[in-house]
Order: sequence, then structure tokens, then C-alpha cells
Amino acid sequence: METLAHTLDSLWQVVLVGLLLGAGLPAIFAVGLRALSVGEASNNSTGTTTAATARPAVATAAAVLCFAVVVAAIVAGILFIMKDFLDSTFGISVF
Repeated sequence: METLAHTLDSLWQVVLVGLLLGAGLPAIFAVGLRALSVGEASNNSTGTTTAATARPAVATAAAVLCFAVVVAAIVAGILFIMKDFLDSTFGISVF
């Protein structure tokens, strides 16, 4: 019974990380792209084009924040993969 509990504990952790990194980062990137598209000209179903309006500063800030989170996760992942190399070659201990 202890083995089953340990396996289930590990399983939810793997599923959570998979959801966050596997689906979460692309979703955050998509939200950033959507925030950048606020105020852009668009075509509607009748074929007419609506005029573009100014992009609010809040939308731009939200997009920058989303992109910064994605870049930070990518850099952290690369550093995590390279941690042994960085430690043995340069003496830099990151994690």
C-alpha cells in the first residue's frame, strides 16, 4: 500500500508539471499575443474592416509580462539542464 501511495504522489507531481510546462507556457504565450492584438484593425463576417484604435498601455504591459514569463521559464529550463556542466566547468552552482 505504501508503494501505491508513493506512486500516486509522484504521479500528480508529474501531471502538474506537464500541464504547466506542456500546455501552460503556450497558453501564456497565446494570451500575450491576444493582448498585443487589442486595438488592431479586424475584418468582421460581412467583409468590412473596422478601424484600428490605439492599444492601451495595460494590454502592452500584460503582453510584455506574458512574454517575460515564457522567456524566464525557457532560460530556467536550459540552466536546469546545464547545471552539472556549469558547476564542473565554471564552478557556477545555479540550482
